[in-house]
Amino acid sequence: MSEQDGAVPVEVVAGVITDARGRVLLTRRTEGRDLAGLWEFPGGKREPGETPEAALVRELHEELGIHARVGAPLIAVPQAYPHKRLRLDVRRIDGWRGVPKGREGQAMAWVPQDKLARYAMPPADRPVVAALHQPDRYAVTPAPAADEADEAWLAGVERVLASGARRLQVRLPGVDDDRRGRLAAAAAVLARAVGAEVLINGDPALATSLGLGLHLPAARLMALARRPVAADVPLGASCHNAEELRQAEAIGCDFAVLGPVAPTASHPDAAGLGWAGFAALRETVSLPIYAIGGLGPEAIASARDHGAQGVAGIRAFWSPGRDVVG
Repeated sequence: MSEQDGAVPVEVVAGVITDARGRVLLTRRTEGRDLAGLWEFPGGKREPGETPEAALVRELHEELGIHARVGAPLIAVPQAYPHKRLRLDVRRIDGWRGVPKGREGQAMAWVPQDKLARYAMPPADRPVVAALHQPDRYAVTPAPAADEADEAWLAGVERVLASGARRLQVRLPGVDDDRRGRLAAAAAVLARAVGAEVLINGDPALATSLGLGLHLPAARLMALARRPVAADVPLGASCHNAEELRQAEAIGCDFAVLGPVAPTASHPDAAGLGWAGFAALRETVSLPIYAIGGLGPEAIASARDHGAQGVAGIRAFWSPGRDVVG
């Protein structure tokens, strides 16, 4: 165990400041600081006795010369660095008075949201970018019941999409190849109609043939030496421990799913990680991570408070009684 493993995390606050064109303000860490040269969301350390809101107002005034109105929480990211641990509490900024200027000599950039990922950032800031523009729920399909018609299963897909899910994993264990291809293609048509992203579980050939993303089960993830699809193809992975998370990051996955956080219908006797266990694993990588296991959309706020991109699952999105953890 390294020295910082048992250390109390440093509490850091940061703000997402957006201009009238929807661009987000980033500042660049100056020479002489840790991680110098990297871009970050502006803010700083929370002092003892300060509320997060008061700390952020103070930091943004000291750093940028503005008087900010702090809005809703976006995400709080626990992150371990070689020399310290921190918790980055990120809030939206609803408005401000003054003109932002780099009062500490730091460079600034107003960046379109779809270009934020191009900027080199500290590990804790990367999940913030995902939280801004990637879906906060990842719905996973069950296999059709033995007597379930294709139309009935696809109606379930439509209900999930209508509920607001904009990232969908087509997972069809036990379904023959012809039917799997047919259902996946039909689900993709429904998803594209509402701007949702689709990933195929464990079948690179099918994903490639349909022009869809790929989701890796944990066993397949651990067998890979490099990213199995092109950089512009969405790639997710199921993880259950730190080793699998590090592998997902190493091969260039775009996001991971981690759990179970709580017992599930399919694994009622399996001990869940709990939110503390989830956060402890979350801080070992900088990937966006969905929490899975006994969770539904009502848990998104708790998930974000522990560094998750959002929640993933079957049961809460599809129908009672069917849930898996990948």
